[in-house]
Amino acid sequence: MPTYKAPLEDIRFILSDVVDTSSLPGMTEAATSPVLNRAAEFCEKVLFPLNASGDIEGCHFESGRITAPKGFVEAYREFREGGWSGMSCAKECGGQGFPLLLEFVVGEMIGSANMAFSLYPMLSHAAYKTIEKYADENLKRAYLPKLVDGSWTGTMCMTEPQAGSDLGLIEAKAEPQPDGSYKITGEKIFITAGEHDLCDNIVHLVLARLPNALPGVRGISLFLVPKIFPESGARNSVICEKLEDTMGIRASAVCSLKFDGATGWLIGEPGRGVRAMFTMVNETRMMVGLQGIGMAEVAYQNAAAYAKKRHQMRAITGTKKPGAPADPIIVHPDVRQKLLTMKSLVEGCRALAIWVGREFDVSIRGADPKKKAAATDFVALMIPIIKAFGTDMGFDAANAALQIFGGHGYMRDNGIEQFVRDVRVAQIYEGTNGIQALDLVMRKMTEDYGRLLRTFFHPVARFLAEEKDNKSLAGFRAAFLSAFNKLQMASLYINTRMPANTDEAGTGAADYLRIFAYVAIGFLWLKMAKAAASKIAQGGERAAFYEAKLKTADFYFSRILPQVHGHYRALITGAKPIMDFPAEAF
Repeated sequence: MPTYKAPLEDIRFILSDVVDTSSLPGMTEAATSPVLNRAAEFCEKVLFPLNASGDIEGCHFESGRITAPKGFVEAYREFREGGWSGMSCAKECGGQGFPLLLEFVVGEMIGSANMAFSLYPMLSHAAYKTIEKYADENLKRAYLPKLVDGSWTGTMCMTEPQAGSDLGLIEAKAEPQPDGSYKITGEKIFITAGEHDLCDNIVHLVLARLPNALPGVRGISLFLVPKIFPESGARNSVICEKLEDTMGIRASAVCSLKFDGATGWLIGEPGRGVRAMFTMVNETRMMVGLQGIGMAEVAYQNAAAYAKKRHQMRAITGTKKPGAPADPIIVHPDVRQKLLTMKSLVEGCRALAIWVGREFDVSIRGADPKKKAAATDFVALMIPIIKAFGTDMGFDAANAALQIFGGHGYMRDNGIEQFVRDVRVAQIYEGTNGIQALDLVMRKMTEDYGRLLRTFFHPVARFLAEEKDNKSLAGFRAAFLSAFNKLQMASLYINTRMPANTDEAGTGAADYLRIFAYVAIGFLWLKMAKAAASKIAQGGERAAFYEAKLKTADFYFSRILPQVHGHYRALITGAKPIMDFPAEAF
């Protein structure tokens, strides 16, 4: 059976020694340590034990109602009572007022322990933020406290059968009513937690078109549509038509909803619904990236434990366990390379996500207008990287873990095949990873002549200048500088070639995102190496932990970061090999 242990030591190392979070209110070690300990206990003892059983049982659908697997209602009740649903919400609404960063950190642990469970409350905070920012005071008073205390959950209803990522194709209609409400009619599919029995009510945020609306995304508005009316307790005309039969996350209630003249209220301005919805989208993309990181963590933990105890063949350099019939597979180079790839990317991605999470808070709550604007730009730049690379890495790690387990990983008993099935969806939802790459190169890179890019390039250049004489980084500096130079060259290549042929950006987008991700993670490994070397110099009982950091950094700069150069070579081949291929020849 699989196991999970929350990586608190690594999280605390990043929070205290790598990413400076002291400027965020409530992020002192005294304040966060009890929260992290409680979250770890909840994930390890409540959520993880339900992961396999929830997958085997799945959700149940009958007469328009969905019920969650055994134990999920009780786990959600404990989640609510623990205050997790309102951790970063305003105290005025009953929340605890912690930085959003802390919610992201806890979110990774929840995703590791039980990805299917994590989806029930995931959109609630995003719905809370959207309502808080765009709804009128009456709607805020009626809905925010219940979303904060977890009595109700939220959804994001965008996708329709003919409109997946192309929101301009949405057909759902909204008819104005004399009392100021609207009648919403249409079908929405793949709705996460669209119907379930974990709480009293579900608040749907629905994209639909007003009469005579403009075509495309400019004609879409956003509406709040409750499953149950708070005042009367009567059901709204929201009908669950189907529980989706999914490849993974089978304990998550993914469903199709029919809005049959359902009553809703406008949120934000008419025709500006997509803009308002993106308050939810950016946060959920961050959370999805953390799901990928979380799944990579639990896959790595199980693969590493298995490699130490599974005996197969002898080491190619000679017997290591003379008293045993074979050596543990951790002696084999291929297994070690897979484990080190997983370890270096998980820890690097976690550090990057915490850096982005800190800036997420500054972008929302920062007091200095300049720092707030810079943080907003940085988050916008990094979100597609966190989402796309984090989930690609999560799936790759789960696959690598299955390979290490061999045939035993392909069987259900060890839980590894579930990790592969569960994390696969993260590369698809909240905007496929190809769309994330296009967003990065066609919107984020080009905005205001590279204004967003400077929020990354300038801190990196400043760090390199400040640490040019730091001997602990000497072994890593040349590899990083070479990769950083390739990122700058790739940025210049796309920006100079794209105006004449946008296919150059489209065909190079995935390679560019990979280049950026590897360099960004490399930058965090420089910072982690600096912190680890400093701790080793100070002495203490945790020397082995910090030594492992330096050895992991060495692997990353030696074996992972050089992939930047291959992606760069692919990028500069241009669009011709791809776009000149005739469609008839496929």
